[in-house]
Amino acid sequence: MSVETTAPAVAGAVDKEVRRLDRVIIRFAGDSGDGMQLTGDRFTSETASFGNDLSTLPNFPAEIRAPAGTLPGVSSFQLHFADHDILTPGDAPNVLVAMNPAALKANIGDLPRGAEIIVNTDEFTRRAMQKVGYDASPLEDGSLDGYHLHPVPLTTLTVEALKEFDLTRKEAERSKNMFALGLLSWMYHRPTEGTEKFLRSKFAKKPDIAAANIAAFRAGWNFGETTEDFAVSYEVAPAATAFPPGVYRNISGNLALSYGLIAASRQADLPLFLGSYPITPASDILHELSKHKNFGVRTFQAEDEIAGIGAALGAAFGGSLAVTTTSGPGVALKSETIGLAVSLELPLLVVDIQRGGPSTGLPTKTEQADLLQAMYGRNGEAPVPVVAPKTPADCFDAALEAARIALAYRTPVFLLSDGYLANGSEPWRVPEVDELPDLTVRFAQGPNHTTEDGTEVFWPYKRDPHTLARPWAVPGTPGLEHRIGGIEKQDGTGNISYDPANHDFMVRTRQAKIDGIDVPDLQADDPDGARTLVLGWGSTYGPITAAVRRVRAQGGHIAQAHLRHLNPFPPNLGEVLTRYERVVIPEMNLGQLATLIRAEYLIDARSCTQVNGMPFKAEQLATALKEAIDGH
Repeated sequence: MSVETTAPAVAGAVDKEVRRLDRVIIRFAGDSGDGMQLTGDRFTSETASFGNDLSTLPNFPAEIRAPAGTLPGVSSFQLHFADHDILTPGDAPNVLVAMNPAALKANIGDLPRGAEIIVNTDEFTRRAMQKVGYDASPLEDGSLDGYHLHPVPLTTLTVEALKEFDLTRKEAERSKNMFALGLLSWMYHRPTEGTEKFLRSKFAKKPDIAAANIAAFRAGWNFGETTEDFAVSYEVAPAATAFPPGVYRNISGNLALSYGLIAASRQADLPLFLGSYPITPASDILHELSKHKNFGVRTFQAEDEIAGIGAALGAAFGGSLAVTTTSGPGVALKSETIGLAVSLELPLLVVDIQRGGPSTGLPTKTEQADLLQAMYGRNGEAPVPVVAPKTPADCFDAALEAARIALAYRTPVFLLSDGYLANGSEPWRVPEVDELPDLTVRFAQGPNHTTEDGTEVFWPYKRDPHTLARPWAVPGTPGLEHRIGGIEKQDGTGNISYDPANHDFMVRTRQAKIDGIDVPDLQADDPDGARTLVLGWGSTYGPITAAVRRVRAQGGHIAQAHLRHLNPFPPNLGEVLTRYERVVIPEMNLGQLATLIRAEYLIDARSCTQVNGMPFKAEQLATALKEAIDGH
């Protein structure tokens, strides 16, 4: 982090020095009832409007409401913002805002020496400290001497700032997160208008609460200007050169994916149907799509996962762009109906926002461990295309690509996002409508086959010679009556068939259809003719790219490639892999892509794995890549 110091600026009664930084990593941490996610989200929104590049990492407690003040109940939000292009939420915070002893203890291990710590001293009572294992106050025992400690009685200051409002002490205390947000907004010269407008809108039906939160926010700002404890404020200039021209907004992965699904339905001129059952971390897609009935979106919250996908498959049969959203445990329940969709050869998007497993596992933590389930988690030979976005903003494009494949090839498609992408956010350039792909679908209109006696009939399994897709016949279209169900079909007619030769042919044809999907070649970034390739997929893109930049900055030669299409693989993947002596595959699982690569291409790929519920750190990956380059 480079620093540039300017002449002191006068602010209130205290001279304030302003330092210019190129990037900052801030982590807000507190009890799950302290509003840390809202605080982080508002700071992020103002940072986006200011024009910085940014990347976020919300980290939720696994329990719905853990006991207050305990380590399992700590909620945090990390934001990395910069005046240049960045790719990750950052490895280690420069600033920690700790609202209680649990937040300090849970996060202190991630802080580098010299980092700033802002603590709410009002919460450091003997009982609260003992609850998390502090025998003595860390604010007084010298254990924090290596950091720049700012003890601030946030609760007391907030209550004092709101004494003119008709609020109980408990109600006033709830605004302490807005006081902290105001203080940090002053420290980093963030805009304030957007937050005040947001608070007025959020509490429009409770104007007194809105006014109190705004007063607490302003009090935090004023405290930064007038207190002697904060003698320095910081500026991080907009990332003017990081973005191509266009209109930008801050967006999370789940929101981008939702917009991508709506755009796909409009480009296909089909109604969008979502059949879903709420599950972390996919529920936000259901919440968002339910707001957009004006775009022809229908959302159905089913009684369980099986009903959700059953309704979606029925909507696909009826001519809709059909989607079901879930996470790993839900995929397991949906597997039989996915197999039915393979047999029926109907377009269906299965959106899996992956989380830690097995079983219910870690609902609020991220993982990439559903790849093999997406590939093989069905009975029989039931091949399904798999597409994975690489960043939160890329979820928009990945949704369009998954829809393209599903509609063109009449097949269910897996879209594998994860909790890190779903909840993380970054700037997104809003595309022009003419940049979106044409996904127009042509439904079957009449007979497509002539029998030996000259009769014209409709064969539901007569295929397009190029895509091997069968016709999509909307129920109720005169003359297109046909059987449908899970029993094996006779080629062409779709009649029930137990003939061994026909089954062999249909199995191979369904596989050939997936193998023949048109996907673009893989592009390898290799400016120096490296001998080592790092291959990734999904959300590892940011950490891998950041690690590659570090290795190259230190003189190392390494190539990078990232997969969006995991089934089928890009046609040139084998040729790319054989160019390199060593191939390293970082994954948030125990090596699932590496298993597929070894099996398909007989490449001795080296796995670099992590399953701790958190994304990779760039420095951790950089170390692993240096070892690979050196042949260790």
